[in-house]
Amino acid sequence: MNTPLRQVSVLGSTGSIGVSTLDVIARHPSEFAVYALAANRSLEAMLAQCLEHRPRYAVLMDADAATQLEARLAGCSDTVVLQGEVGLEQVVTAAEVDCVMAAIVGAAGLPSTLAAANAGKTILLANKESLVMGGHLLMQAVRRSGARLLPIDSEHNAIFQCMPVDGEARPGLAGVSKVLLTASGGPFRHWSLAQMHAATPDQACAHPNWSMGRKISVDSASLMNKGLEFIEACWLFDLRPDQVEVVVHPQSIIHSMVQYTDGSVLAQLGNPDMRTPIAYGLGWPQRLASGVAPLDLIATARLDFEAPDEARFPCLRLAREAVATGGTAMAICNAANEVAVAAFLEGGIRFTDIPVVIEGVLERVAAVEPETLAVVEAADGEARACAGQLLAGWGLNKADVKLS
Repeated sequence: MNTPLRQVSVLGSTGSIGVSTLDVIARHPSEFAVYALAANRSLEAMLAQCLEHRPRYAVLMDADAATQLEARLAGCSDTVVLQGEVGLEQVVTAAEVDCVMAAIVGAAGLPSTLAAANAGKTILLANKESLVMGGHLLMQAVRRSGARLLPIDSEHNAIFQCMPVDGEARPGLAGVSKVLLTASGGPFRHWSLAQMHAATPDQACAHPNWSMGRKISVDSASLMNKGLEFIEACWLFDLRPDQVEVVVHPQSIIHSMVQYTDGSVLAQLGNPDMRTPIAYGLGWPQRLASGVAPLDLIATARLDFEAPDEARFPCLRLAREAVATGGTAMAICNAANEVAVAAFLEGGIRFTDIPVVIEGVLERVAAVEPETLAVVEAADGEARACAGQLLAGWGLNKADVKLS
């Protein structure tokens, strides 16, 4: 008897994670089918994906792009085009859907991820902001519905692989003393503050090891990406902040480690390619071929480690302080960072201004208890408005001015 194909909805399908997910799925046509694809407004990329993967549904957040996609698919595809948050919710909660790849970038990914959790789906979580903003709500929904949450960030996927895990993908802490969250250090690892002050967006996006979108590349350069992952690790694995240590590992071969009370340290190693954790999540608890070349330890030759320099990379400190504050402070930190990174990519501020903006917003917007999604979204909106006010008139000529 033939086993039914597992139906997968890929959110953020035109981004780097989405493209890698579709690559892995295509390698296993007897196991998976694409139920839905979702993106913001990438019309041409979505059209090509629809024609190749033949999903039942395609969702575009932009109404004009959705209308154009529907017209261009007419007569050549049975794919139904949906638009906006309503469409997203439909393709993550449908009874036929087995698995949701949550790879929408930024705060925009929280509502659909939370909807998938409430619907009891298997969630491959690549959108770290969902936990950073609404960790309490998301983990509560997972427990209540019986959803399965599998981390796809390479670091958290590595921790998951090295931790004791039960049959429902719930990691335990038996014998665990701490986790060691690795960071490449990004393109500015050896740069001085003066050099970073003059860094361009293209330089910040030139990651030495990983191929990523521009927003997450800037986060990696500032170490805010590691700060967000620090927060994510606390939620995913029910860890205290003092149980998470960030270690700079420039080769990006060890993706993270778990230290045990007996002195053992377990590490997950592999070439820096997101198809490895994606394949692990899709196939769990079995392992699938991912298309990633095997690791050649002889060619790798050496593995280096160092402590992060928080004087040059204060975003890591700001994220840790947001965890200590608790409540919506993490959502506020994330929102301020998104606004600041967007301003940097548009040429409005310098790279070194990003943590200045974040700290200014954290000082001005009070954290409250994140009781509902509406509360979290309100805090997110207030932080964005505050960041916008701070950035008003904030030109490159003011890059050395501290916010007051």
